[in-house]
Amino acid sequence: MERLLPALAGGSGDRADAVSVDGRATSWEELAGAAGAVADRVAGAPVVAVLATPSLETVAAVAGALAAGVPLVPVPPDSGPAERAHLLRDSGAALVLGDDVPVDLRRRSWTTYPEPAAGATALILYTSGTTGPPKGAVIPRRAVAACLDALADAWAWTADDHLVHGLPLFHVHGLVLGVLGALRHGSRLTHPGRPHPGRYAAAGGSLYFGVPTVWGRVCADEASARALRGARLLVSGSAPLATGDFARLEALTGHRPVERYGMTETLITVSARADGERRPGDVGLALAGVRTRVVDDGGAVLPADGATPGELQVTGATLFDGYLGRPDADAASRTADGWFRTGDVATLDAGGRHRIVGRASVDIVKSGGFKIGAGEVEQALLGHPAVSEAAVVGRPHPDLGEEVTAFVVTDGTVTPAALTDFVAGTLSVHKRPRAVHLVDELPRNAMGKVVKTALP
Repeated sequence: MERLLPALAGGSGDRADAVSVDGRATSWEELAGAAGAVADRVAGAPVVAVLATPSLETVAAVAGALAAGVPLVPVPPDSGPAERAHLLRDSGAALVLGDDVPVDLRRRSWTTYPEPAAGATALILYTSGTTGPPKGAVIPRRAVAACLDALADAWAWTADDHLVHGLPLFHVHGLVLGVLGALRHGSRLTHPGRPHPGRYAAAGGSLYFGVPTVWGRVCADEASARALRGARLLVSGSAPLATGDFARLEALTGHRPVERYGMTETLITVSARADGERRPGDVGLALAGVRTRVVDDGGAVLPADGATPGELQVTGATLFDGYLGRPDADAASRTADGWFRTGDVATLDAGGRHRIVGRASVDIVKSGGFKIGAGEVEQALLGHPAVSEAAVVGRPHPDLGEEVTAFVVTDGTVTPAALTDFVAGTLSVHKRPRAVHLVDELPRNAMGKVVKTALP
């Protein structure tokens, strides 16, 4: 059976700095031996967790659990006691690597474990829990392999690449793409500990991953941004990249960034291609092995006209197996014909290109009989030179049902009324924000996504 992580089986050559995290480096062979020692420790356990710090120990723990065929639960290192207790109790994790069971990189084992079946569980990744306690998404090994192979095709990702990213190792972006992607494709990996622009610049990579917050900071550090001109590809995900940052990245680095779309439950399903067109706000085409459709409130498939928004639904090889112990949530997340309901609103054009409008629950404002995409209004606001951040929601209104309400971070040189007029001059007048609140910052989670439920 095909190995999930060929680089650890000697399939990609070797070098002393094959994997580097926060200034510490190891070879593929050394990492394989350390992972083997972890595998010996956890083999036979029903589920294990790992305290997912940005460290070589986390990489070895993840690789070791996967080698032993034991489902792994990444735990955010900054999780509070209640959250951590829920993750461990809900998943049934028998122990926590990196916490009550230290990972010693000096230990080695060359025990050979049979490759688990493709349908075996690789990871249990917990959702953000915005509507209740986090749910565990059960990710099979075949989904991880399908996602990473499809991205290799879309991004021309090979063992010759040097991947650089400083993202958290408990999410799809940082862990599945940023660690397992390197271990599957054999590309050198450098994680600088945190995604500081200067550390990105100093790494000298060919392939860079970042979230919009990271890329915004890179743009603000022009010397570091220009140092990325030697890269091959810049990838942005986990949240929409502002049009202004897209343009600034292109001007400073010479690269039009690739944007992609995915969820914990689906991994990555849609992406712009390295050999294709890259447009601001456009997350590209369905990956190999994935199908998508956009439907209306009644479930009817909408025309691929690039303008009509509806719920994005997906099916294919990258999908999860379901929510751990939550058949009710499983049933609610699937259509009668088996498609996954993403809860995201998107448009799809005749060429198969996707644009994400926002979340159906918070990003569609129903005002005066119109359905208004919050993402479209946010992008319009970000087009104003005084605006650095924007979040749009619907607030109750006695006449309109909801009014378009914006929370905006500015440089202090613009008034709320001027921003309302600016949007009205860019979009249809009914899409203008009727209330604009100037704030110092927007609430964001660890991946840089705005937490709209936390807006005042």
